Amino acid sequence: MSEVVFGGNPVKLVGNEVNVGDQAPAFTAIAQDLSEVKFDDFNGQVTLISVVPSIDTGVCDAQTRRFNEEAAKLDGVRIVTVSADLPFAQKRWCAAAGIDNLQVVSDHRDLSFGNAYGVQMEGIRLLARAIFVIDGSGKVTYKEVVQNVHEHPNYEKAIEAAQAAAK
Repeated sequence: MSEVVFGGNPVKLVGNEVNVGDQAPAFTAIAQDLSEVKFDDFNGQVTLISVVPSIDTGVCDAQTRRFNEEAAKLDGVRIVTVSADLPFAQKRWCAAAGIDNLQVVSDHRDLSFGNAYGVQMEGIRLLARAIFVIDGSGKVTYKEVVQNVHEHPNYEKAIEAAQAAAK
């Protein structure tokens, strides 16, 4: 079981740890219209999953905006942002931020994604900041779990991994 730093304190991550080379586990999240989004919806597509603790905070805001910009330039790559925020809060934030090139989904209901990918922060009901790239065959080709949740991920490496998976 690994851990991250949140608010200056170590926090354990719970769930099944996923590593590069693993088959990406299934999960169910909630779209902003309250419909279910299942991992099966991504089958056959290169998918970059951007995981943020709360979309309405500075680094999470910047991360989601950055990947929204990149999504417009990346051919053959679907980008999905996952957080444990309520779908209503995500919808409001996306409308205000002009997010229209990627999908933002909620893991609030049962933390299906957080548990399946091992990024749920124990006792906080938030997800750790992370990036996963999944190729068209469903294999994880890139993983970054940011050690200090208040820091940015390596955007360039994630984008390069997504581009490589799409070739």
